[in-house]
Amino acid sequence: MLVGLLLLLLCQLLGEWLVLALSLPVPGPVVGMVLMLVGLIVLRRVPDMIREPSEGLLRHLALLFVPAGVGLTVHAELIADEWLIILVALVVSTVLAIIVTALVLKRLTRNLNLDAKGEGHD
Repeated sequence: MLVGLLLLLLCQLLGEWLVLALSLPVPGPVVGMVLMLVGLIVLRRVPDMIREPSEGLLRHLALLFVPAGVGLTVHAELIADEWLIILVALVVSTVLAIIVTALVLKRLTRNLNLDAKGEGHD
């Protein structure tokens, strides 16, 4: 279990290094997750040494929201001052996410329907 946790943290560290080295506009942990995903795709399975610590982290995921809740409490005055901008940003980003998801789903189902009819892609 310790080796798996070390691998998870190593992926995050590699992601941080890549972000710093390449000046990427993406958080390091996201790049680390992509690296982990690529590794798992190459392996075509999730090794037990990674699955067990991952499931342990997921069981206690609620604890990871505590810092965010504390941040909201600490910055309550700033949030109260900027509530309209925050609300607009949340609504716009949610609507955009729904639209993009719908367009991707429409495209994927169209491709699946074409494949089912024998009109595959080249």
